[in-house]
Amino acid sequence: MSADLPQFISVGKGDSARKIAVRHDERGAPGVLWLSGFKSDMLGTKAEVLCEWAEKQGLTCTRMDYSGHGESGGEFVDGTISLWLEEAVAVFRQFCKGPTIVVGSSMGGWMALLLAKALHEASETIEGTPSGMLLIAPAPDFTEELMWKHEFTDEIKQEIMDKGRFERPSEYEDSPYIITRDLIEDGRTNLLLGAPIITNCKTIILQGQKDDAVPWQHALRIVEGMAHDDVVLTLVKDGDHRLSRPEDLDRMIAAVAELAGR
Repeated sequence: MSADLPQFISVGKGDSARKIAVRHDERGAPGVLWLSGFKSDMLGTKAEVLCEWAEKQGLTCTRMDYSGHGESGGEFVDGTISLWLEEAVAVFRQFCKGPTIVVGSSMGGWMALLLAKALHEASETIEGTPSGMLLIAPAPDFTEELMWKHEFTDEIKQEIMDKGRFERPSEYEDSPYIITRDLIEDGRTNLLLGAPIITNCKTIILQGQKDDAVPWQHALRIVEGMAHDDVVLTLVKDGDHRLSRPEDLDRMIAAVAELAGR
């Protein structure tokens, strides 16, 4: 099916069922799977550049929107890390049949690492796990380590606990991000930092040192946790969180090409 238009799969059962939008172009191996960031979608600059490169290389490309994001159904305020992970696992299993390089941006980096963990714990075959990973400004544990512990004041924390939500101003759009108590509490069940992180594949991390959303030191904690896998960290001295400048996009493509053996 052409990725010009999304197709939809149902994830979850009963009242928790969500319609998840997927763009999938079946070509050759290895394929690439794009996982977007928090409040981002699969039609962003990096995702589009990645898919254009995959097309030129004759490689399968898969993208998805989490529930409450982009073209998928559901409300953003109903989302949690566990629900979005369930959707990523479902898309991987249905569409990523051969060797697949998972590319995760910001929260998508957390999703990528959780995806690898979930597939590993399910005792999938090597063909059913990522063959390589590229993490761009990855933000594992951001709900706890970046928001709750460092960004939120005691007043904000109390508001979240009492009202169940907090309207966090966004730097990227006019409407605020709604941070719910469910998101924070569910995030605590998916924490990765401070314990071994296993991907069973080579991982490349691109991290800007002028990132005002995810401190570059956060990437060092990821590397420390990945003691058993091959991991390469590139710090971009003048790079911001988006890493979407032409030179950043070139770095992204070069990293994916390396993982793909191209």
